[in-house]
Amino acid sequence: ALRRKPRASIRVAADMVGQKAADALVSAGHTGATVMAAYGAFGTIPGVDRPALAASIPTRARPAVLVDAGANVECRPQHLLQFAVMGCVYARVALGVERPRVGLLSVGEEATKGNGLTRDAHQLLKAAPLNFIGNVEGREIYSGVADVIVCDGFTGNVVLKLLEGFSGFMLELVLSELVRHDVKWSAEAVQSVQKHIDYAEYGGALLLGVQGTVIVGHGRSDAGAVANALVFAARAMDVRVNEHIVAGFAS
Repeated sequence: ALRRKPRASIRVAADMVGQKAADALVSAGHTGATVMAAYGAFGTIPGVDRPALAASIPTRARPAVLVDAGANVECRPQHLLQFAVMGCVYARVALGVERPRVGLLSVGEEATKGNGLTRDAHQLLKAAPLNFIGNVEGREIYSGVADVIVCDGFTGNVVLKLLEGFSGFMLELVLSELVRHDVKWSAEAVQSVQKHIDYAEYGGALLLGVQGTVIVGHGRSDAGAVANALVFAARAMDVRVNEHIVAGFAS
């Protein structure tokens, strides 16, 4: 698609960043096209085979990082190790977590659980100089047990959209029950809860591993979500996420 349409807006925007005519790329369009346009325009950071999307998700304690959230449908074990390194750097410099706890998303806590990808990735993560806490199951994502949750992009994207849909469903269900039982509730409290679970508040996911700042927003982004994505891009540049990733792989 990018070859057929060299003047497509996503390719033009990526080329502007690659040519230093712009500092960051923000897109609410096709995720695959955005990732490939960025990859083609300015390449990956040394040591990174594949870029990955890092999405912030709410937990009981503080926001956690889910990586990869949809850039890579098929992965190899070493890719998940790279995702973990980049996720830790992001959690440290952007979220202020001094020593991020890394969890590998799987179907069981034991190292032998999961498919070949997760079992092999578990061994790589265990041997790496990371604060690896082992496998985490889907029910533990919201618990805050891990600061960085690593998985392949197919699984991560399903998880992310499931969380978005279920959070909205639960909020509507609770509100309808409060109204049905004539229970008094605070609009401010509801707005506070909605702010924590609404994807629009986060703006989008940061594409880690490319030599430029890229934010991939939700396809249903409204004006507020796009504005938050622009602010997110500026913050990512302010804390120099990419420079820290380069240093992280070097060490």
